[in-house]
Amino acid sequence: MVDTFNDFGLPEKLLKALARIPFTSPTPIQEQAIPLALAGRDVLGSAQTGTGKTGAFGIPLISKLMESPDACALILMPTRELATQVVAALQQMIPVENIKTALLIGGEAMPRQFRQLQQKPRLVVGTPGRVNDHLTRGSLKLNTTRFLVLDEADRMLDMGFGVQIEKIIKHLPGHQTLMFSATLTPTIVKLSAKYLNNPERISIGSSNQPLAKIQQEIVRTTTEDKYKQLLIQLDQRKGSIIVFAKTKFGTQRLADRLQRAGHQADAIHGDLQQRRRDRVIKAFREKEYRILVATDVAARGLDIPHIEHVINYDLPQAPEDYIHRIGRTARAGAEGAAVNFLTSEDEQKWRAIHRLIHGKDAPREDGTPYAAGPKGNNKNKRRFGPPKKSFKPHSDRPRTEGKPQHYGHHPAKAA
Repeated sequence: MVDTFNDFGLPEKLLKALARIPFTSPTPIQEQAIPLALAGRDVLGSAQTGTGKTGAFGIPLISKLMESPDACALILMPTRELATQVVAALQQMIPVENIKTALLIGGEAMPRQFRQLQQKPRLVVGTPGRVNDHLTRGSLKLNTTRFLVLDEADRMLDMGFGVQIEKIIKHLPGHQTLMFSATLTPTIVKLSAKYLNNPERISIGSSNQPLAKIQQEIVRTTTEDKYKQLLIQLDQRKGSIIVFAKTKFGTQRLADRLQRAGHQADAIHGDLQQRRRDRVIKAFREKEYRILVATDVAARGLDIPHIEHVINYDLPQAPEDYIHRIGRTARAGAEGAAVNFLTSEDEQKWRAIHRLIHGKDAPREDGTPYAAGPKGNNKNKRRFGPPKKSFKPHSDRPRTEGKPQHYGHHPAKAA
């Protein structure tokens, strides 16, 4: 059991920087990953969101760069927001002047990035597309890069960055690799076998289980009544809220509608310029408004401790994204709530989410089975035909439209 960062044998200057942040004691993933990384081992790690992964790779990385003045490191992230957040966190930890950083992301002016690269940064954080762009231009050289971090590797593959990651790795000499993923899918394990050398595998908790301190609820409604139910939920809850919607257009329209209704709300989605996206997140972080309406661009890595509630206005397309969405609340040991709006069209998506969390043979949240019983017994069978115009609950359970049903295991804390 490691009680403090002093037990890792880190440089004194780095320990002082961590104390200033302040980092008091290592999280479980930091406790496992830091000694392995310091020993030079490749690491394949999985952990729930909000468990301290940035420190798990950032602390040993900075220590290694302090020990090897000529070495450099590259950290690849799936989104601009996550890359920006990580480089800011790492800059707080760096205690020496000879470790400069560069942030290479799309949507930012190239001249600014050229200036950063001309200063010969030793710690580069970026998204695969923009890093490849700089490699093609010759403005980025990786010949002295000895450390590679692939964070949110599952998300990078989901976003189609697999080919670009492969191109980047071809530019790297012999290096140590740390790969972190929220879910260890067969594809991730296969990728790790290709790019990692005899890695140590660490896992903190179940990657499919939402954080224990998140109270999950469902509100059965209709497409027509969704907005009315959203207003009810917003009025009943206190504190900062993220509302997830399905499309960029729908996200902006919903935020505009909430503003007209007198709510402090703004939107973040892929159509916004990077400068605008940064302003929206900064304002939300500083509590200038209460409600952030977002597409899944904000589902991964966004670390804002004061978020108390997540509302899934639209369910995600992939069940794994549900875990990442609701992980925006209950950060750093806090408690939180997740509310899910379900219409008749959402039944198949909700079944996939429910089974991801509880296993393929799990019953519905009301205790009835999803699968049919013995042959000829269709009492509880759920049909998945064309979407109906209105939602009609099964006759074997009470009508619950608009009434929240507690779904998680945490004691209720709605307001």
